[in-house]
Amino acid sequence: MQAGWSKHLIDIPARGLAMHGFGQSQHRAQSVRTPLYARAVVMGDTTAHAAIICCLDLGYVTYAMRAGVVARLQAELGAGFDEEALLLTCTHTHSGPGGCAHEALYNLVTPGFVAEHVDAIVAACSTAIVQAWQSAASTQIEYAEGRFDAAVEVAWNRSLSAYNRNPEVEARAPTQSHLAIERAMQVISLRRNGQLEALISLFGVHATCLGNDLRAHDGDNKGYAAAQAEAALQRAGAAAPVAIFAQATAGDVSPHYHGPGQGARRRRLKAEADQVAYAQHNARLQSEHALALARAPAPMAVEGDIDAALTYVDFTQLRADPVFADGIADACTSEPCHGVAFFVGTPVDGLGMPKALGVGARLIARALKARRLKSDHPQHAHYRALYAAQGNKDVLMEAGSQRVLGQPLATLKLPGWVDPVVAEMKRQARAGALTHSALVPTVLPLQILIIGSLALIAAPGEFTTVAGARLRQSVDACLRARGITRTLICTYCNEYMGYVTTQPEYQQQNYEGGHTIFGQWTLAAFQTRFTQLAATLCQPPGARSHDRTTRPAPPPAQELAQRTARL
Repeated sequence: MQAGWSKHLIDIPARGLAMHGFGQSQHRAQSVRTPLYARAVVMGDTTAHAAIICCLDLGYVTYAMRAGVVARLQAELGAGFDEEALLLTCTHTHSGPGGCAHEALYNLVTPGFVAEHVDAIVAACSTAIVQAWQSAASTQIEYAEGRFDAAVEVAWNRSLSAYNRNPEVEARAPTQSHLAIERAMQVISLRRNGQLEALISLFGVHATCLGNDLRAHDGDNKGYAAAQAEAALQRAGAAAPVAIFAQATAGDVSPHYHGPGQGARRRRLKAEADQVAYAQHNARLQSEHALALARAPAPMAVEGDIDAALTYVDFTQLRADPVFADGIADACTSEPCHGVAFFVGTPVDGLGMPKALGVGARLIARALKARRLKSDHPQHAHYRALYAAQGNKDVLMEAGSQRVLGQPLATLKLPGWVDPVVAEMKRQARAGALTHSALVPTVLPLQILIIGSLALIAAPGEFTTVAGARLRQSVDACLRARGITRTLICTYCNEYMGYVTTQPEYQQQNYEGGHTIFGQWTLAAFQTRFTQLAATLCQPPGARSHDRTTRPAPPPAQELAQRTARL
């Protein structure tokens, strides 16, 4: 194939704004510990028909970013650029800049939308992609995969009680959480004249080696892994190497030990130097494994056509195919709702509200649910459908109707002094900055990218280990008909919308279930729509009729301006 690669600095100074990831207002960037990059690889039979994979050292990708990149590439690359073949993803470092979404909720901590951040990200992505496009030359592309040995302490399942609910898994003891993850890494390697020049690694583990008490932009484990691999490739003779370390099923996967004594072990990593060293060590495990796979004998050659399909789907009232919903005919999603478990956080990677507040919030949420489900409630039908979708989640925030425990945001009785994020949310609501604006994305991008005999599912948000495996298996079963031999999954692609758990995991209502905002049938809805998209790719291009025009509605300019940070 023809292929090219490049990377470009994401030039965002540290200005004391809160970073995206932990949702903590005190987690502010006062300095830059490591540079953050946009890394791009272009692959195709010619550059006029190319797959573009661009990975950012950031916590998320948003539609604001993607729309800006698409506009720039259409202008710079012309008719040869195919938006459906552009995959924009990220490392999910929790030590990167925030304020990058048109939707309001995940910007509250920053506080507000930061247009300068989006502009810098769009510029870095576009420059890296254009340079990769222009550098394309004949390249040998290969694929390999391999599991980390069980003794390698690279990742642990942080939600074992939920994982063990899945009927297809072997139940693991608390001391075996390292076995309750997908331990295989997938690597796409690119060579010229026998020289390994670039690679793309897929392995799911949160980029949270660095905690929310630090104050610097940092690529965390994935960023360090990329830098380490690039340095090793350069020492071996590569002229301008690029190593992408993207995420697979990282939703319930932590780089920190989870099991007996987990709190004490995490507290030993208190000093900044210790946390950085831990991130570098975790990175070394990933980078060395990726390089070993890329250099292993008898890899699979990747040859054939480039193909892609991209569609946007409204997830607020989506009916799932009973095949993926335990035979239930009326399994549906609903407007987005965040559970108490989301606000409580995770015990090792990042705690949220105090436990006592969480207990109180659960009691209020359950009492509110009981009142709303009474037959004489004026909105009984609406709430019956909402709670049928949300299941046993203790709903704290209804992002669709913009209510917290039943109260409109503007008149929320919770005082602002409790938390700066609460104060900012109330300020924006009272100023009218949220009246016609979404709190979270609801029209989501689904994409499948085909590179020869490989298929890459590009999924938005955070999929747990088993949720991702089920989605991959569903799509793989469809694509085998067109000669696909490996179906992979890459997450955090093209948009950020929270988590996706399996329906059994959801019942546990750990953090991940509390952040599965469209309800207990979210995964089933993804399987339904992704298999439809896969079926589309089994048709000739001229016969495809998938929706290529739907996009998220832009926010009202005046409201966006009211919640935009002034630097």
